[in-house]
Amino acid sequence: MCGIVGIRDAGGISFSLYYALYALQHRGQESAGISTFDGTRLHKYKGQGLVAEVFDPAILRGLEGNVGIGHVRYPTTGANRPENAQPFNFLFRNRLISIAHNGNLVNADELREDYESRGQIFCTTTDTELIAKVITDEICSSGCIEDAIHRVMRNLRGSYSVVMMIDGILYGFRDPLGIKPMCLGKTGKGFIIASESVAIDALGGTLLRDVKPGELICIDENGMRSMQIAVADRRAHCIFEYIYFARADAVLDGALVYDVRRNIGRKLHEEAPVDSDSVCPVPDSGTAYAIGYSQASHIPFVESLMKNRYMGRTFIMPSQTERELAVRMKLNPIREHLAGKSVVLVDDSIVRGTTSRRIIGIVRDAGAEAVHVRIGSPAIKAPCYLGVDLPTREELIANERDDEEVRKRITASTLHHISLDALVESIGIEKKHLCTGCLTGCYPVPIQGESSQSPGIDFLDGTYQTKLEVFE
Repeated sequence: MCGIVGIRDAGGISFSLYYALYALQHRGQESAGISTFDGTRLHKYKGQGLVAEVFDPAILRGLEGNVGIGHVRYPTTGANRPENAQPFNFLFRNRLISIAHNGNLVNADELREDYESRGQIFCTTTDTELIAKVITDEICSSGCIEDAIHRVMRNLRGSYSVVMMIDGILYGFRDPLGIKPMCLGKTGKGFIIASESVAIDALGGTLLRDVKPGELICIDENGMRSMQIAVADRRAHCIFEYIYFARADAVLDGALVYDVRRNIGRKLHEEAPVDSDSVCPVPDSGTAYAIGYSQASHIPFVESLMKNRYMGRTFIMPSQTERELAVRMKLNPIREHLAGKSVVLVDDSIVRGTTSRRIIGIVRDAGAEAVHVRIGSPAIKAPCYLGVDLPTREELIANERDDEEVRKRITASTLHHISLDALVESIGIEKKHLCTGCLTGCYPVPIQGESSQSPGIDFLDGTYQTKLEVFE
């Protein structure tokens, strides 16, 4: 997951980066970091914890400059260690470089082994440092950033959206399949690149467009230039972004996430109607789904679980023990809304099933007579190798179990997952342009021991089609 942002603005940008990261906090809770460039030096501050815990006004005032990048971390590859917090700053051949990354490489081990066999030393266990190695290796040979990103896209296998500064020039690029989100916005006196449009909204900016898969964005004192480095014959946007990760008010690849989730709720009612007294979301990720279900069914939408909003997102907590202990603290039932009632309980997904079972237990303990569970994703049957910390197949409750077996395990009265076709229709993007690996077990990149259907990619050698884009 992770959240990344890069900003170039005529004024100071440390507070802007802070507000943008705050808007992206849902994408990572482990660590946060900001790096800025003042014309001669890089400034950096990062630490473990939430954005508001890591930074204060004095720290932000010390991060001088008019260009910078920021990162909030959700751990997939790389342990929970202070040195893995991003951005990474380093000096290479008198060039000041800072880099931050969202995604996951499936060929990271072989790349690391190759570099180590040539005497290279690594300071962290993250994919991001590998990306930096590939870039600096090519800069050493050609001195050309476009060639360096071309090599990145040829050599890396997996998902990556990257923001980077080199001597104060801001770059952003996205893998040729567009697996992880990235968008471009206009601020009052400059530009912003971010994981989600909500970071642009937080600064009062204007969303211009999504960064295209395989595209390199360059922002300097002359404005914004774009270069298409690679073109794939299809895309592979992460379907879980629409199901859970992205904020509901984000626009991803042209789709408003809130509308997608509300459409999914309507489809859930069409596929699995039930007589009930109320529709209750599991807050907050189930809210838009439940509103759609209520609108389609004409069953009243009633909040019957109140969320402690200081708990954060339990899915991205690092251990199962923490997730389970957090559920009871996070959700408190409104007994008057549940006692003696039949409830449609709507949530985004079921992963291990332990959290769902605990939530249903909370609702039943409050007096609900029936709990009909409706889920806004198909059953998750396979792990993710591309940036979502899903467990192994053995830990996934839906692995080799049908809905009835899962229903019994989570103690629901009835259970229905939305069909994949209905989910795709709700998103409004063709199925061939979505990564559905966690739902189907078929991935858009080759992964050892797994089924894959890899798209063809055309690398535009020497014809980068540089285009200066002017926005009023």
